[in-house]
Amino acid sequence: MMKDGKMMCDSTMMKDGKMMCDSTMMKNHKNMGHKGMMDHSKMMKDGEHKMGNSMVHEGIIDINAVDKNGDKKVFQDQMDWNVISDEPGSCPMCGMKLKEVSIYEAKTKLITNGFKVK
Repeated sequence: MMKDGKMMCDSTMMKDGKMMCDSTMMKNHKNMGHKGMMDHSKMMKDGEHKMGNSMVHEGIIDINAVDKNGDKKVFQDQMDWNVISDEPGSCPMCGMKLKEVSIYEAKTKLITNGFKVK
């Protein structure tokens, strides 16, 4: 059943806990306009990170390699500890602003939160 352009279901459409659709409903759904709908092909799948994003680190993390300018400081997310950069920015995973910390502090937080460091 359609209402305001949305597929609606009620108890008469359920059988053994599963939604049962007839061919008319499916045909109507296929003919619906899809303006404003998400392009699911652009969404990340579980376990994926943005390709080429060098601030999301996995495996054994080498903090010294992240510190490209050699100032003994990095920028680290305070929620996603493995998000570390040598430049200010935002976490691509949660959007939080990265905090400037010493290399020692970044390593300590990684180890405390179960990450392996070099």
